[in-house]
Amino acid sequence: MAEGIELDAHHRATVEKIFSHPVGHNIQWHDVLSLLQSVATVTGENDDRYTVTLGSETETFDAPRGHDIDEQQVVDLRRMLRGAGITPEPT
Repeated sequence: MAEGIELDAHHRATVEKIFSHPVGHNIQWHDVLSLLQSVATVTGENDDRYTVTLGSETETFDAPRGHDIDEQQVVDLRRMLRGAGITPEPT
């Protein structure tokens, strides 16, 4: 885990889901948004679009139509989180 970033148990569980293999299909958007709001700068745009800046990287995410994020969003989140040093804790 990146130095100085403290995640509660709920956010740690979300990070574990994002990094699990194979890609999970039950990662809820509201959990991801809550995680991102705790570690990044999140700006809500029109039409459920969110601009997220984490470290030196900025990505735009569209809220999914259903509850769960899709595979491409998982890939993008893994890249952003890994780049910021946020990964699951070793077991």
